[in-house]
Order: sequence, then structure tokens, then C-alpha cells
Amino acid sequence: MSSLSPPTRHLRAVALAAAGLLLLSLAPAAPGAAKATTGTATTAVYTASPATVPGVDEIVSSPNMRQIANVPITSPLNNTINSDLAFQGKYVFVGNYDGFQIYDVARPQRPKLVSQVLCPGSQNDISVHGDLLFLSTDTPRSDDSCTSTRVPPDATAWEGIKIFDISDKTAPRYVKSVQTACGSHTHTLVPDHTRDTVYLYVSSYGPSDTYVGCARPHDSISIVRVPVKKPTTAAVVATPNLFPDGGYPGRPGGSATSGCHDITVYTDKNLAAGACMGDGILMDIADREAPRIINQVRDTTNFAFWHSATFNNAGTKVVFADELGGGGAATCNATVGPNRGASAVYDISGSGDDRTMIFRSYFKIPRANADTENCVAHNGSLLPVKGRDIMVQSWYQGGISVWDFTDSAQPEEIGYWERGPLSDAQLTFGGTWSAYYYNGYIYSSDTIKGLDVIEINDPRTASAKLTRYQEFNPQTQPSYRSRS
Repeated sequence: MSSLSPPTRHLRAVALAAAGLLLLSLAPAAPGAAKATTGTATTAVYTASPATVPGVDEIVSSPNMRQIANVPITSPLNNTINSDLAFQGKYVFVGNYDGFQIYDVARPQRPKLVSQVLCPGSQNDISVHGDLLFLSTDTPRSDDSCTSTRVPPDATAWEGIKIFDISDKTAPRYVKSVQTACGSHTHTLVPDHTRDTVYLYVSSYGPSDTYVGCARPHDSISIVRVPVKKPTTAAVVATPNLFPDGGYPGRPGGSATSGCHDITVYTDKNLAAGACMGDGILMDIADREAPRIINQVRDTTNFAFWHSATFNNAGTKVVFADELGGGGAATCNATVGPNRGASAVYDISGSGDDRTMIFRSYFKIPRANADTENCVAHNGSLLPVKGRDIMVQSWYQGGISVWDFTDSAQPEEIGYWERGPLSDAQLTFGGTWSAYYYNGYIYSSDTIKGLDVIEINDPRTASAKLTRYQEFNPQTQPSYRSRS
């Protein structure tokens, strides 16, 4: 889930930010890897970052993390980039600007491509529920088919949600579309099991008055109701205006609020956190068709673009990510510093409608990236670790970071894995879009390199392997309280 425009080729060169390599000095001097004992196994524990930027395509990691598989993007989807991930049973679903792929990961060391669907419509943000798969289209298309072409953003264009039947993983079948105002940049699946229904909270933001239903100010989300047994009757049932006051007006270097970029729901607690460009919001979603904002925060100093959110398991904290530069800029360097393009940890205090979010700290990877690497906080999820708050997160070419925010005021990285830059000559787009922990492994959707599978072996995260999910959409955050 990103604010990037769809690239025409998967190696999109952009202007070089600056010459040379700039190194951050955010971490203490490296004492090397310590050893920790858990049971009879001895595991190397990360304590330091590398002193230099890796070479082109060179893989580096902390001792407690290693790559166990990579599957490249193949034709006909290899002319553009991979986007987000969803999970179900032994399958991983990988969105792509030109469609999606389904992999069998029963053996995580050897993922097998089961099927791929050519259906252009960036970003093709993806989620799954039972026999249904949902895709977001956020570029104007000639129609709602999988053979549509891109057209100018006018009143005749189509954008919105596509629904597929995936009961046969080898042959997904397109069954329904739902047009939504301003399209669908991202969407969040919101279950309502009492009515055998799921909802999709569709996030979008409109830079132009010419999109269908997208006159400014566009401060609403679209709520699509999907009867699970009759998905062909799916329809928009509400378009609540979340910012009747217009939201944050913006500033130089900070986005004005004009809709939301992404929403994470924690349905066990009837909570949602919205990352809405210039605003971070906390919502009550007890009434699925009428979410209510109960608290709203802004960062007028450091955050440029509120991109995504992750709760801790207790629902007492929320981490927001700032996608400074829209995902295409080199921001993990000394020039930008540790507080911009970072994640921010907020404690949630109070109860009911009196809950408030209180800023505690920023977290940014403690490693220098080259000025030829796009790097910024991006998509991640919790590791289901008992008694601690630990998440994994993508940083584009900054790689994958596992970090602990149990102490809200002093988050720390406990592991990382990354590739070196795609180019040492010019700023070139690439890197990991999403990194999520699912049933014992970290799965990463690399925009260029395909699907990576990473293993973390650390006593601080070992208990996560006890938790298994049958279905996991990362923006539909599950509780792992009773599932281990």
C-alpha cells in the first residue's frame, strides 16, 4: 500500500538525490553478536548494524534472520511491480499492479506458484475471506474488466473493487465489481460474522475533481457490504465523511488530509486506526456501517504522510508509519535524520469515547542507506509474541526490520534483513513493499525481486511460532490471545 503512481517498467529510475553515500550514526559502536540460550538451542542475537552500505544486490542480515526462499515475478506480471500480501491456510496471495499471484507455501522453503491472474488496475491491494478475494483499483480504467485500458481521469472512467471466487486456487474466477468514489487505493476487510457478511472499508484520496464522485474535499471512505454467500450483490452502503472540518490543511512538507490512505481494524476490540494523510485517527467500529472518530492526532513537525497503522495485541498502543516522499525517495540517510520517514509509537489511554492517543517515540532503522535507494517506513504487522510488542516492517530498499516497542518510549530493533541497492549510480525504485509474520515465517513482497521468505530465530520471538492462523489479512488485525 503506497502512494506511488503506477510505474511503466519495474525498474523506474528517478533523479539522483545526491552524490556519494551518507551514513547514519544512530546505533552504538558494534560489539558483535551476542549469544542467547533457549532450551538446548543457542541463537545469535542481533546487537549491531553493518558499518557500510551493502553492495548492489548484496544480501546482509543480523545473525538471527536469514532468507530461506525467493520466487521471482514471472510473465505476464513481470513488467510491473508486486504490492501487498494476504494469507489463507497454506497459500500466500501477492498483489501486483497487473493482477495477482497465488503461492502454495506448505513448504516455506519451496513456495510453488499455483496460479496468476492478469488483471491490470493498480495497486491491486489485496485481501481474502473464505472463497472470496478482493482487489483495489485506483487508476482510471476504460471499464471494470480485466482487459481494460488506462484512460484519462474523467467521468466515464471506472475505479473501485473487484471480487474473485478463489474456491479453485488454480483458476480464480472474476465475479463482481463495485465502483467507489475516488477509486480504491487500499481497502480493509471488516468481518461481521453475525450476519454472514464482510465489509470493505475503501480508502482513497482524490487529487482531481474529474474522477467519478471525487470532487474536493474528498474526506470520506466508501463502505462496501459483501454478503459472503451472494457476493454478486455487493454494494456501497455508506460513505461516511470522517473529516467534516476538512482535516489537516497541510504545510510545506506535510500532506493535507483529503481522505485516508489506509485503515487497520481490530475487530475483537471494535477499534480502527486510520492513517489519513495529515491525520491519525482512532475509531469505534461497533456499528460497521457507521464508524465514529473518537480521537485524532497530528504531527506538524515530522510526519509528512500518515500511511498505515498497527495496534499492539492489547489494543493499548498504535504504531503509525510516515511515508515521506511517497515511497520513491531516499530518506534513510543522515540528511533526513531519524524522526522523518519513520514510525511513531502512540499509547492509547482512557476507555470508551474518552480514549486518547499519546505520542511516545519514533522508530527508524538504524542503518545507513545509499542515496540511490528509496527507503521509508512501510507495511508491517505484529509478531504474535506473548507479553511483548514486537512487529516486522518493510522499508523498501531499507529491507525488513523486526523491532520491539514494548517500552513505548524506547523502541529497539532486534533483527533485520536487506538487499543492497539495485543501483549504485542512480536512485532506482525497488525494495520490499510489505513484510508480515504468518505461521512461523516472515513473508516479504519485494516490488522487483518477487516473494521472499525469511526466518527469524531468536528467543525473544520464539513464542510466535506457537500461533497459527487459518486466514490473515494484515490490516484486519487478529487477537492472538486465545489462538496459541
